[in-house]
Amino acid sequence: MSEQSKKQGLSEKMKNTKVNRAALIGTVLVLVLLAIIISVTVISNRNKQKEQPLPTPDDTIENVETKEPQEEQKQPSTEKPSEPEKKPESTSPVENKLPSFVLPVSGVLSKKHDSEMQVHSSTLNEYRVHIGVDLVTEEGAPVYAAADGTVWKIWKDELMGYSMAIKHSGNSCTIYQNLSQTLPDGIKEGTSVRSGQLIASVGDSAMIEVAEEPHLHFEMTVADLAVDPLKYFSEKALESLSIDASYGE
Repeated sequence: MSEQSKKQGLSEKMKNTKVNRAALIGTVLVLVLLAIIISVTVISNRNKQKEQPLPTPDDTIENVETKEPQEEQKQPSTEKPSEPEKKPESTSPVENKLPSFVLPVSGVLSKKHDSEMQVHSSTLNEYRVHIGVDLVTEEGAPVYAAADGTVWKIWKDELMGYSMAIKHSGNSCTIYQNLSQTLPDGIKEGTSVRSGQLIASVGDSAMIEVAEEPHLHFEMTVADLAVDPLKYFSEKALESLSIDASYGE
């Protein structure tokens, strides 16, 4: 082989070597560039993730596809609640029960109660019905409450004189008439009294019975109807009353 041929072969090899080196360098540069791009992208994504706020528990729940729609929060009503209908107060058994009655005065029965048969009036000299009973005693004799109750009314009746009414349980009421004008201390309308408590004294204020002996005119009502007071006293109490012979049994 000639020297010229050798030189040409060496020159070819050098050219090929240069080409290979250039290709290698180009490949390396491309890989480095790709690495740089990938690194920049990764760093950028990480920064974005840091800037983005973390999801709250509520946000996580809302993003679940199976989550049911949340009910709208009800606003408190400004309307005033209606008051429950008040039931009528029931009357207790004690209020419905009649009390035990005692004689309001110590005396003798002179006239009975009779709303149908007329009784002779000495004052008027005529016969008329007698609502209540007359208990003859002395003028000024003490008059007692026939049962526990409340003084309902004190007044002066044109015919029966100074009068007093006491309300009791069982819708009952006792009425005391032909009283003295003077009453014990503390006895007035609205006063609560006990059975047997002094409430008045016998007088002579009943103009319709002024010609008769001093007595207490005593009436009684139940459910606003006049009744015979003698039916509400005990047998022992009735035994203490001796019926006047002028009236008879």
